[in-house]
Amino acid sequence: MKKLFCILWLALLCGFTNAQVIGTMFPDMKAETVDDKQVTLPADVKGKFTLLGLAYSKKSEDELRTWFEPVFSKFVQKAEGLLAGMGYDVNVYFIPMFTGINAAAEGTAKRKAMKNLDPQLFPYILFYKGELKPYKEALDFERRDIPYFFVLNAEGKIVYATSGAFSDKKLDAIEDVIE
Repeated sequence: MKKLFCILWLALLCGFTNAQVIGTMFPDMKAETVDDKQVTLPADVKGKFTLLGLAYSKKSEDELRTWFEPVFSKFVQKAEGLLAGMGYDVNVYFIPMFTGINAAAEGTAKRKAMKNLDPQLFPYILFYKGELKPYKEALDFERRDIPYFFVLNAEGKIVYATSGAFSDKKLDAIEDVIE
């Protein structure tokens, strides 16, 4: 009951728009890793919580990058010493979306990512190439200049949503849901 109350309270903090997607299944999406391995969401991530960050413009992609280090440090990087084994067991993916005329830039973006990003991040970056409309409608994307974040439960349902540049407050809310 406490967890349900917490999720509902966090949904209200997200605002009415994000609350509309809470409780819905994340729509099927086929994306690829930097090394061309296909990942199908949410099918390939079922069984544990998943944090997804999506961006579909250059400006939103820049804001998406503000999340890389803090999310990696919080949810991916394994603790050492006395805290070993105390980390999170959560899937994390950052997904730049290449749609419309920008779809042709996907290959170039992959090559740039391999050259410019820390190789530790490669397994956590997916590239989507295809139509935007189904996701824009299902996930209630309003503004193209900000990234959108979704926490999926073990079944692939959206249990939390937020958007915009990184903030400690947003990361804390995500952590509360995942715990």
